[in-house]
Amino acid sequence: MVKKLDIKLQKVIEKFTQLFDLSEKELNKFIKYSQMLIEWNNKFNITAITDELEIIAYHFRDSLALGKQVDLNQAKFICDVGSGGGFPAIPLKIKYPHLKVLLIEVNKKRCSFLEEIIKELELENIEIYDQDWRTFLKKSNYEHIDYFVSRASLHPEELVRMFKPSSPYKNSTLVYWAARTWEPEKKEAPLVQKMVEYKINYKRRKLVYFVLSNVQK
Repeated sequence: MVKKLDIKLQKVIEKFTQLFDLSEKELNKFIKYSQMLIEWNNKFNITAITDELEIIAYHFRDSLALGKQVDLNQAKFICDVGSGGGFPAIPLKIKYPHLKVLLIEVNKKRCSFLEEIIKELELENIEIYDQDWRTFLKKSNYEHIDYFVSRASLHPEELVRMFKPSSPYKNSTLVYWAARTWEPEKKEAPLVQKMVEYKINYKRRKLVYFVLSNVQK
């Protein structure tokens, strides 16, 4: 059952609800998600952010920033590289339940947490891939994935391996959550389609979009 909320937290939740036009069902899933994250984090290192107010801002709102920049209602399949505690893909799945979701995560404890979250939030059409990124690129062959998403779990130099000629995912879009000051290195720069800034409370961040169409295929 969802715990009773204090006044400050309630105001933050009301703002969060309005900002992303959440239904009561979606909001309850987010609240349950944050409470489970805190509970699991007392035993295992799932995330460095353990305050419920900060979880809403720097995990949930930050994850949902993608939906403010692209029309995810037109997307079908997203893959979260280095999902950790499920960010950004699970918040996106809650808000856009039609999405098929693949979570790449090698840490066994975090995989267990993800399995529990999927079960408790009754999320469907979502899968965990427990091998590393390079293994995924070499051995998997999923149907077309619209967006690969990553919140700083791997360096972009590693992520852009998906655009190699041998990769079955070279025609997908990669979205990287970056600090405001981040700039692409020489090898990454030709693949950058755009960088879009946004603000979470007093912090400015940006989403970086990588596509192969920017360079010769």
